[in-house]
Amino acid sequence: MSATEDRPGHRPGIRQVAARAAVAVGTVSAYLNHPDRVSAERARRIAEAIDELGFVPSSAGRQLRLGVSTLIGYLSPDVSNPRFSEIAQEVEYRAERLGHTVFFAHSHGDREREDAYLEAFEQRQVRGLLVSSFEPIENRLAAMRERGTPSVLVGRRARDERQPSISIDDVSGGRQAAAHLLAGGCRRIAFVGGPLPVQQVADRLDGARQAVAGTSGVIDVEEVAERSIAAGRAVGAELAARPAADRPDGVFAANDLLALGVLQALIAGGVSVPRDIAVVGYDDNEFAEASLIPLTSVRAQHADFGATAVDLLFEAIEHGTVVQRIYEPELIVRESSRRVPA
Repeated sequence: MSATEDRPGHRPGIRQVAARAAVAVGTVSAYLNHPDRVSAERARRIAEAIDELGFVPSSAGRQLRLGVSTLIGYLSPDVSNPRFSEIAQEVEYRAERLGHTVFFAHSHGDREREDAYLEAFEQRQVRGLLVSSFEPIENRLAAMRERGTPSVLVGRRARDERQPSISIDDVSGGRQAAAHLLAGGCRRIAFVGGPLPVQQVADRLDGARQAVAGTSGVIDVEEVAERSIAAGRAVGAELAARPAADRPDGVFAANDLLALGVLQALIAGGVSVPRDIAVVGYDDNEFAEASLIPLTSVRAQHADFGATAVDLLFEAIEHGTVVQRIYEPELIVRESSRRVPA
């Protein structure tokens, strides 16, 4: 081994790999970029040299050689929601299989952070973007698309027919949740969610109102500033403190975190669930079934949701194809809403 390779902090390069494998530098480059063009024997020697030296190919160098980036960006708004974590994991696995690395960023629902991350992604010349946002963002994505950075809107359907997206039919999900509560005898349903201008929240409320229309039921809106367990607990405590005659007999929460918070506070306040108040959440995250009283929830997650988002991005990158995929949600009934119809 040369003195250069022994130097602390030195990162072995392609020339060291070539020397160790006794091949030309161009052969190592061919192995890294077009392995089918290298003989089996030379490929074996190069692979052994890479392992022995701990050589890591430079993605920046590969980008310069091939003229394309191997990076994609994924911007999500809410790390506290397990659903976004699940999607991120699927995105990472699928991108790796396609030879790409994912840069993750979390806006925490803040528009300025979101804009800063999008600008940073564009400056890094990522090959494409996956974007989940609670804010109106399509104009920004359209401008980036015109400058050469395609994207997929994740979590809600795009309004622009030129913008790829992958989403859940949240109106249908809200309709299913409210219809289930009505079928169980509920007539005064509290919708817990917010901020109401957020499209996903608005769609779920719209679906619930559609289900109630023409029945003897009503929807009372309990708006919250954030969709968290703490916000749900605050609403649940307020409902439990009301006289029994003034309480709703059903709760539909805009996500499972809110529903679990409501459920905890109702139980702590001496309210029987589901006998006095039935509770339904949304997302069917990993905590729904494990709750003290298993939570009925609208399953908005599909096993291939994140992977499909990546596939739609590459359809846009490689073929200019625009696909707007919409999944139908499914109501999963558990103990928090099982009751004998009144």
